[in-house]
Amino acid sequence: MCQASLGRVVEVDGKESVVDVKGKRKKVNIELVDVKKGDYVLCSLDLAIEKVEACEAERMIG
Repeated sequence: MCQASLGRVVEVDGKESVVDVKGKRKKVNIELVDVKKGDYVLCSLDLAIEKVEACEAERMIG
């Protein structure tokens, strides 16, 4: 089973973005979600699968 990671979008470039996940940056495909810099997303491997509202993301972070 694959666990999704919560990250914040720091760059958007076409169908890819750079997402900060626990202080580490990784390239993520964003074809399935409409995001902009500063948005939170759930990522599975290198694919953003869901946009998360900021208030919900902050609750998840702790």
